[in-house]
Amino acid sequence: MKSTFGSKNVIIEQISEADLKTYLVGFDINDDGERKYRWKNLINLLQDALTEFAFGYHEGEAVHISKSTKLLVEAAKAVYKIDEFTRTKKIYVDDESYIDDDAIDKKYLKRGEFGELILHLLLRDYHNTIPLLSKIYFKDSYGVPVHGFDAVHIQPDTKTLWLGESKLYTDGKKGIEALIEDIKEHFKMDYLNQEFTLISKKLKHMPEETVPQKQHWLELMDSNKALREVFTSINIPLICTYSSNLFNEFDDEIDPQFLSFYEEEVRDLEEHFNLKNDHPLKEQLNIILLLFPVQCKNTLIKRMHKKLFTLQGIYDDE
Repeated sequence: MKSTFGSKNVIIEQISEADLKTYLVGFDINDDGERKYRWKNLINLLQDALTEFAFGYHEGEAVHISKSTKLLVEAAKAVYKIDEFTRTKKIYVDDESYIDDDAIDKKYLKRGEFGELILHLLLRDYHNTIPLLSKIYFKDSYGVPVHGFDAVHIQPDTKTLWLGESKLYTDGKKGIEALIEDIKEHFKMDYLNQEFTLISKKLKHMPEETVPQKQHWLELMDSNKALREVFTSINIPLICTYSSNLFNEFDDEIDPQFLSFYEEEVRDLEEHFNLKNDHPLKEQLNIILLLFPVQCKNTLIKRMHKKLFTLQGIYDDE
């Protein structure tokens, strides 16, 4: 399968089943011969995906194939025009703090923690999708309401619409439960029709050459379409990126003991999801659970904000 960003050099897809995909980042040796978690490689990979995540296909082929540093700087600046990212950067970097999993009053700020970027990257490199819309592009360009899904991608060869949700949590089980709340809220008739109306309005104004099979997606999102027929054409990737202490207890991702504990951990989360998922239409939803344990969720967010905030200053002297 073609890889847009080269994720497979950094992120390992450890389990690949129809309903469950799990990922991990391993370790490498430094100049002193010590094994270290590959933070730098992961952050650089996410940075590479930022331009397309921010601008999508809406400005043509050049955007998603460009390696232009200037475009990357513009993408970083676009991200920080979004209130959630600006305020989250202040919490993690300026205040040297973090957002607690249970902080209800800051729930909306968790959208500024890069969960959507991680989902975008994995869908592109491991599921061969194409981004249909970028929330950041439309919010930044037009200042209009944006869709509520964390990812809206398409798969032209199978005519499948991918509507994704993401969570970045310290506790994986809490992240799973938050994803279940999302699908209960978002996958019901009134909400879907509302979101499809928003997406269709933007889609109608996009050039045909940037949207493969544009008319098909517009017809799929027609409010008169039977919901059961719509569901057969939709995949719902739900990603939970969370902190796992396994990456502190071990320093070798191919160690059989590590792999045994890793599988036990993700299978436990899969079981937790299946037990807690009480969506009344769950048998009709094509859900794919994506689990991505990392060494520390707070470190990931802090390093990403530092990286992208620094990027913004590259062209300030022009």
